[in-house]
Amino acid sequence: MLNGKKIAVLMGGPGSEREVSLASGKAVLKALLGLGLDAVAVDVTTTHVDLPEGTDLAFNVIHGTFGEDGQLQDALEALGVPYTGAGSKSSRIAFDKNLAKERFIAAGVPTPLSEIVDLSAGSMISTYVEPPLVIKPPREGSSVGIQIVRSSEQLDAAMQKAAASYDEVLVESFIEGMELTVGILDGAALPIVHIAPPGGVYDMASKYPWLSGSQGSEYFCPADLDLETTMAVQAAAVAAHRSLGVEIYSRVDVLLDSQNRPYVLEANTIPGMTETSLLPKAAAATGISFPELCKTIAELSLKLRS
Repeated sequence: MLNGKKIAVLMGGPGSEREVSLASGKAVLKALLGLGLDAVAVDVTTTHVDLPEGTDLAFNVIHGTFGEDGQLQDALEALGVPYTGAGSKSSRIAFDKNLAKERFIAAGVPTPLSEIVDLSAGSMISTYVEPPLVIKPPREGSSVGIQIVRSSEQLDAAMQKAAASYDEVLVESFIEGMELTVGILDGAALPIVHIAPPGGVYDMASKYPWLSGSQGSEYFCPADLDLETTMAVQAAAVAAHRSLGVEIYSRVDVLLDSQNRPYVLEANTIPGMTETSLLPKAAAATGISFPELCKTIAELSLKLRS
């Protein structure tokens, strides 16, 4: 299906995850070229995209702002160019933590207790979710701007810090437990990845140690879970993916508490795509090589949008 097709690998982007996206894009480009496909790199630096003439498919690996929030998808649809991954509507919903949370709750997806807090009023900001809790900007990726508040005494200072950058935040109950992530490919769950961050918190530094020079997280795939728990986590991830209407693939982040209860945090519609990223790790555990994964995503996307 891809033979004779020109594939533009869109990478970089104007957002805070630009460097991570460039790494993903270079890996995808190498994989596609290794398969003998006609692929070319397109480094996107603004919200304007110039595609090579004759582009048949845009392979989108722009993480976060612009690439993952529906803007790029809208632009490509206006150009009439098929693209990989989630569509414009599902991208907007999945990227906005507030909208995604509404979908999770409506679909009965297990997810932490939460509320949306307006920060524009200033002064003391209260919340009915009691510490320990997590403060999350609604429209950021890769743990950007996230704060963990462990006591009531820390709450106001944390809210004021958030208010300096955001008009509103999502506040969630903090779930102590195992960090897990589940790749979804063509509607089916891949093996679960267990994430073990060095300091107990999976943040930008532990996700991308090559950016900060810090100690990275350890990853175990398949996660060491019993069959019943494995099925419960995968079912929760698939339910989350479906509730958002996400097409082709995603990676769903889940916390597993001490009683083996899964709590879905979010779905990533443009997850990391280097050979050592978590979705490729999960695919490899089922025998799908990184080039095969890239080819499958491209083929499924082209079939959906041609």
